[in-house]
Amino acid sequence: MPSTERGASLDDNQKHSMMIVRDASPDRYIATLYAPTEKRGPLSALYGFDAEISQIIERVSEPLPGEIRLQWWRDVIGGERRAEATGNPVAAAFVDVVEKFGLPQQSLANLIDARIFDLYSDPMPSRSDLEGYCGDTVSAMFQLAAMVLDPSAAREVSNCAGHAGVAYGITGLLQSLPRSRERGQCFVPADILNAAGSDPLEFINDGQSESRAVEMMIALASEHLTSFEAMAGDLPKQLRPAFLPLAPVRSILAGRGLGTASHRTIAPFRRQLAILRRAVWGWR
Repeated sequence: MPSTERGASLDDNQKHSMMIVRDASPDRYIATLYAPTEKRGPLSALYGFDAEISQIIERVSEPLPGEIRLQWWRDVIGGERRAEATGNPVAAAFVDVVEKFGLPQQSLANLIDARIFDLYSDPMPSRSDLEGYCGDTVSAMFQLAAMVLDPSAAREVSNCAGHAGVAYGITGLLQSLPRSRERGQCFVPADILNAAGSDPLEFINDGQSESRAVEMMIALASEHLTSFEAMAGDLPKQLRPAFLPLAPVRSILAGRGLGTASHRTIAPFRRQLAILRRAVWGWR
């Protein structure tokens, strides 16, 4: 494991964001520790923002309050709530990173807009819609993290980021299936459910068709992971930390991290070893 002595390089807002990331996304937290010291704070701020956006669904009981929170973040990105953002550690750290690295506001706006889907119980229509959702939410984060690490080199890895985001995003959705079903949500696309002999309502209320649908989702995630790995051999070393959160996904998709009856995941030490391996040797 890399050193976790980071106080000299992080300001208070970035430290606050890093603690949020540590709890919300351990893979990203560990990956950040492999980044150059001066990049850890900005990456933590970026991931802290994403944690706040993605967890809105857990903090509201109705869609409208969630939409209001998302609008607040849109305003922050647009510079309309500078005073309020200054008083919010995550927002303050995030705004600083957006300005310092020139992160594209359109990508951030698309990310926020895509998260509106989380607030409602509309079924995911199709595989292409799922891939688009993961692209706007998760692939975008891989690309933005690469821009923080090396803006010039990041221009060459958009396809890597695209496949990485779909693989990572679907894996996360599979691991959170029990929670989403409790909320009456179905992120498994309707066309995949149809092929599995089910539909969104049946999938939410009756687990009989879950195994087949999960297998098809795993196959889709594996397809994108394989495409990423085929490209990642040429990934510039300085961009490697941006993609390290993807390191444990192959083991999870192989069946060591997915359960149908409950949320399970691979052991923390196995996650750390997977990330360490990719941090040292990359995807060869």
